[in-house]
Amino acid sequence: MANTKKVKSTGRYGPRYGVGIKKRVLKVEEKQKKKVVCPFCGFKTIKRLAAGLFTCKKCEAKFTGGAYEAETLIGKTIKKMVNQKSFVAQAAELIKVTEEAGKSSYSDIEQEVAKAMNEDEPEEKIVKKTIKKKVAKKKAIKAVNEEKEVEEVKEEKEEKEASKEE
Repeated sequence: MANTKKVKSTGRYGPRYGVGIKKRVLKVEEKQKKKVVCPFCGFKTIKRLAAGLFTCKKCEAKFTGGAYEAETLIGKTIKKMVNQKSFVAQAAELIKVTEEAGKSSYSDIEQEVAKAMNEDEPEEKIVKKTIKKKVAKKKAIKAVNEEKEVEEVKEEKEEKEASKEE
């Protein structure tokens, strides 16, 4: 009684709740389980942690998105607008006007645009650097753990030799 033709995986609910609700649940479940490409490393390894929180299994990048989708329609639209040079020029004008007006509080989007305009490095390089740092940190932790294990083995051997001598 798991799958049915009309409502597929929501057939597990049997005759309860009605067809309309089961179809809506099916749409949401399909969005959740769809394979999505990581915006940082490009692999289809995204996993949903909670509503709006996603992580990549490969590069371990954590980011936010929609409740059921890693990237929403509005997010895609804003990303395209930011990538267009005309938007960046308009955003610079907007920032100057708000600074001149004496408004000290920026919205989150204005702060991100201002930060992106002030940074010399592109976002891809920053992401690559953070990934390299994470990998280097993991290697260092692994090396320290291996050194501790070697020291423990040496101490155990010394204790055995000392107990044999007695």
